[in-house]
Amino acid sequence: MMNKSTIIYLFLLLPALVQAQIDRRPQYSDSNNKGTAILFHLNLGVHIPAADMAKRFGVDQSVGGGLERISENNFIVGVEGHYFFSQKVKEDPLKNIRTPEGDIIGIDQGLASLVLRERGFYIGTNIGKLITFDAVKRSGLRVTAGAGWLQHWIRLQDDQQTVPLVSGDYQKGYDRLTGGFALNEYIGWQKMSTSRRVNWYIGLEMNQGFTTTMRDFDFAERRKLTGRRLDLRFGLRAGWILPFYQKKAEDIYY
Repeated sequence: MMNKSTIIYLFLLLPALVQAQIDRRPQYSDSNNKGTAILFHLNLGVHIPAADMAKRFGVDQSVGGGLERISENNFIVGVEGHYFFSQKVKEDPLKNIRTPEGDIIGIDQGLASLVLRERGFYIGTNIGKLITFDAVKRSGLRVTAGAGWLQHWIRLQDDQQTVPLVSGDYQKGYDRLTGGFALNEYIGWQKMSTSRRVNWYIGLEMNQGFTTTMRDFDFAERRKLTGRRLDLRFGLRAGWILPFYQKKAEDIYY
């Protein structure tokens, strides 16, 4: 076992060892993350629905990505897409095939394990700016706005395939497919490190969809679901960034 003098010596030596490790790390200049860059994004989000969206679905989760160009002056332009999903569906498009007890009988004469899920996506373009508060560091307030297409539907999950009434083309009468023009806004904090290895963002996102039904007939309501919808989503989105810096026309660094 180590004696007390050895332990004391190692304890006194520890700061020097830590400092040596710090000194051996690569040093990056403040200009290492400057200039024009192409940014590849991967992100996760969670959103609360509002307006007509809240009447149909509950809180959703999402995964997404994007591709942007950030200029030397931190102006942003790009494209993005998000796929969202939830296990909470408030409307029941299957009410006309349920028993008085609320069950669905399958072709095997047993209770069907048919569940409803939310599925949807948003895809669009965006423009904005990274507002920095330090002339040296390239981190600050990320503000973007965009427009695109919002689409959502009810997924009829029949794992045992015992309800042919909701399979194939029949499911189009139950899934309440909806889509339309949408707006998207984002405000949060974005960090782009001089090492080019630690790049991320987190902030608030708002999504407004001006949608209508995309099906000609709804079996539960026995009619086409007419009328304009306002589908709103508010939540948090955080992402990881892989930057590709453009120093010269013929060279790209990352």
